[in-house]
Amino acid sequence: MALARAEREDLLDLLVTLSPEQWRAPSLCAGWSVQDVVAHVLSYEELGPRQLAARFTRGLLAFDRVNAVGLQEYAVRTPAELVDLLRRHLTPTGLTAGLGGAIALTDGLVHHQDIRRPLGLPREVPADRVVPALRTALFAPTLRGVVRVRDVRLVATDVDWSFGRGPEVRGTAEALLMAVAGRRTVTDELTGPGRDRLARRLAA
Repeated sequence: MALARAEREDLLDLLVTLSPEQWRAPSLCAGWSVQDVVAHVLSYEELGPRQLAARFTRGLLAFDRVNAVGLQEYAVRTPAELVDLLRRHLTPTGLTAGLGGAIALTDGLVHHQDIRRPLGLPREVPADRVVPALRTALFAPTLRGVVRVRDVRLVATDVDWSFGRGPEVRGTAEALLMAVAGRRTVTDELTGPGRDRLARRLAA
């Protein structure tokens, strides 16, 4: 949970610097602006058990549809309102607080990069956050990363981490995390004999 809070604090530090044009800019999430991504990250924070159940019912228990329902509800929030909401929920309290904060850490870190990368605002993600996020992204049912990277061996070039069996795919831990999460734009940052195999899966 402490790592999830630290990630949200870093996200807040970024968001308060963004111009209106940057809030409207496309993110790495297809069809979502930067503002949409922030709204999604925060869209579970204010839900009690009954509200959460109602959202899943409206979304027909399919995660993509449930996320779309949440985004629709939060699309009316202005950037200033989203920043204020984030300030009040730096420590996750909603659905993403599950698994001791591992969901919030992984969701927050991936979406933070979904914002930064297209805006040309790179950062060095702390190793103590990216490694547990990789573990969660591989096995979380919403991401199914372990299926995406089957039959290749992921090897981080900047931290002591590897996973899987097969031809190697090498890259920074952050780039590997984004690939595990299905972000096809990072394949140019990866190397190794297993890269093309992974790239084909990400493009499918």
